[in-house]
Amino acid sequence: MHVLVVDDELSMREYLEVLLTRVGYRVSLAGNEKAAIETLSSSGVDVVISDMKLGQGSGLNVLKAARAVAAPPEVVLITAFGTPAAAVEAMRAGAYDYICKPFDNEELKLLVQKALEKRGLREENRQLRRSLSGGRGGLWVGESQAMKAVWGLVEKVAPSRTTVLITGESGTGKELVARALHLRSTRAGAPFLPVNCAALNEGVLESELFGHVKGAFTGAQSDRSGILVSAGEGTVFLDEIGEVPLATQVKLLRVLQERRVKPVGSSTEVPFQARVVAATNKRLEVEVKAGRFREDLLYRLNVITVDLPPLRERQGDITLLARHFLAKMREELGRPNLEFSAEAVQVLERYAFPGNVRQLQNIVERAATLADSDTLGPDTLPSALRGEREPEPQVAGEVTLPVGFSLERHLDEAERRYLVAALQRSEGVKTRAAELLGLSFRSFRYRLAKHGLSDREDGGDPAGG
Repeated sequence: MHVLVVDDELSMREYLEVLLTRVGYRVSLAGNEKAAIETLSSSGVDVVISDMKLGQGSGLNVLKAARAVAAPPEVVLITAFGTPAAAVEAMRAGAYDYICKPFDNEELKLLVQKALEKRGLREENRQLRRSLSGGRGGLWVGESQAMKAVWGLVEKVAPSRTTVLITGESGTGKELVARALHLRSTRAGAPFLPVNCAALNEGVLESELFGHVKGAFTGAQSDRSGILVSAGEGTVFLDEIGEVPLATQVKLLRVLQERRVKPVGSSTEVPFQARVVAATNKRLEVEVKAGRFREDLLYRLNVITVDLPPLRERQGDITLLARHFLAKMREELGRPNLEFSAEAVQVLERYAFPGNVRQLQNIVERAATLADSDTLGPDTLPSALRGEREPEPQVAGEVTLPVGFSLERHLDEAERRYLVAALQRSEGVKTRAAELLGLSFRSFRYRLAKHGLSDREDGGDPAGG
């Protein structure tokens, strides 16, 4: 992260440079208003720390210049003690915050950290708005009637406070819908906080959602607000809601009804304002009948349901999506002439894509990355798309049972091999490995622990559903 320090006193510039460099920031220095504006216009700056008085110049002018650049940094102004009027003027002009001299080092470092967090959130929202505008980029590319209906519903629902349940197969873009609901609402300036309910055990999930107090459990060394509270007026996205344990479902139902949370280990309830959006790739009605999901919680969640169609039902969208993803790869790889051949397009159109849009994106990225020429023919696509069956494990026609044979041990060894193979195929991403084996994440995690594989390095689970 790049911090620009603006002060007409050399000693103060050097002091702040040492202080911030030790924290790990890249620091640039400017001794006057003109030098600061030149730095702002010539290099990307994330946070500006400027004195209000800069000899003949002013920190307010630096603030105005910072606000004018394409990706404006957050600005923290340093004021002399006892000048509240100047501080108020700075806040009105768009400063993130101010700090008075003499200041505490830890307070200043915390202020910079918070300013960076705000800028990161603002930049993320800006990029998402850009991707969702116009042609509704990313996973929204397409002209099928099915997706037009989905987009129309999102536009209607986004401004409301209503809880939304997003359903659809894995890879259809459920998190993108949740982000679209957030960004097209009045909450767009507040945080969007996703939680993968399947990736956390019961105790950790409750602490993550509701928070905890100091001493609530081993390792709880201080009070911590849960996501529902810390999201403020933003949106909390509960991904894979169907994997929440029944005991936690009871608490979540009460929380959604009362709009209040009780942190783990506390006897006091705290109100929250965030909107809740949930998603699942399961049929929750079936889960209710099986006794794995509470019916009353289902009614509370699916006030409005957005059902995402699988890619195989989005007639005409496959080619549009493939070309959209290829355009992104052209830019990323610096290969402006990459194109699909007509034969490759036909192969893509014929395939059912069980992994939906996510699978298509991965296929396009792989083909573009490994392509030897600018024309991506059928040979650049996986064999499964071309109708070629991948070799399957062979089972001997005549089964032999050696002395001391144990079916249970044999099955355990086979299960372990498939678990390891799935982890290797998914490059350590456990949610993807679970999908490859047709298992729920909870079942997959249980089997990993059973075979002593739970400490394997994880490549990081994707946020999207």
